Amino acid sequence: MSYFLGIDTSNYTTSVAIYDDATNTVISKKKLLPVKEGEKGIRQSDAVFHHTVQLPELIKELFSDNDYKIDGVGVSVKPCNEEGSYMPCFLAGMSVAVSLSSALNVPLYEFSHQDGHIAAALYSADALDFINNKFIAFHISGGTSQALLVEPYGNYFKTIKVADSLDLKAGQAVDRVGISLGLKFPCGPELEKLALNSENNLEYIKVFRRDGMFSLSGVENKCSQMLSKGCKKEDIALYCLSYIYSAIDDTVSELLEKYGNLPVVFSGGVMSNQIIRNKLQEKYTSFFAEPQFSADNACGIAVLTSICNKGK
Repeated sequence: MSYFLGIDTSNYTTSVAIYDDATNTVISKKKLLPVKEGEKGIRQSDAVFHHTVQLPELIKELFSDNDYKIDGVGVSVKPCNEEGSYMPCFLAGMSVAVSLSSALNVPLYEFSHQDGHIAAALYSADALDFINNKFIAFHISGGTSQALLVEPYGNYFKTIKVADSLDLKAGQAVDRVGISLGLKFPCGPELEKLALNSENNLEYIKVFRRDGMFSLSGVENKCSQMLSKGCKKEDIALYCLSYIYSAIDDTVSELLEKYGNLPVVFSGGVMSNQIIRNKLQEKYTSFFAEPQFSADNACGIAVLTSICNKGK
């Protein structure tokens, strides 16, 4: 029996997880970073500070019920695998991971935050064997709205970006519209509840696209106009989700036509939305992370640490 520790300090969540490779189970602890009421985000300097405070607390809590013998430590060190990808918030997790690896005399494995999201989705969907095959992965969150071609490489996989948002990210759109409707940040769960009370249905909306890229900035302007005209908040919330769904739907169709009928894996906090999820599942061979594995978490990092440790 081997245990592997994963650490992720994203822009909005501090998280730690332990993966037991003998039982294929994950135990995790996570905590959102505090965002002041009415604000749409958090400064990186504040994020680093809060991660520094919260990370030791979560690790202590994680180990409080069991004296795990850790065989490897994994950590997210950057947002994605693109050149120049960097955010200071990941330094908090990196410093703790390096210290633990040295103190425990176990290997240290570095991944991108996006790698962790993909692995968490595969684990959650009981599809870890996808790591040995080609598939398309969507990472739709507050910081990223991308589609990736994923191929086996080394011990796990490599990613090639094949679609992206030209401007606003899906999670940003959800939060900006949600805040305008008086919802609490992060607004995803409350916006979904509001949309479920609309008497309308999820609809297809023509979204601006260019060379595989899509634009989401229009949804904020349209929802603002709807609010000023006195439209129901429930209908505005549903329109926002319809807009995001339409952008994803068009992109999936285009990529499947280009790369063949590959499986599609969805990850990221926005993809925990059941309205969007149900509609996509009706149309495509798709796999989704369960809600607890959709938003930022260290579970995928812990799983990847186990996989890489086996292949060393």
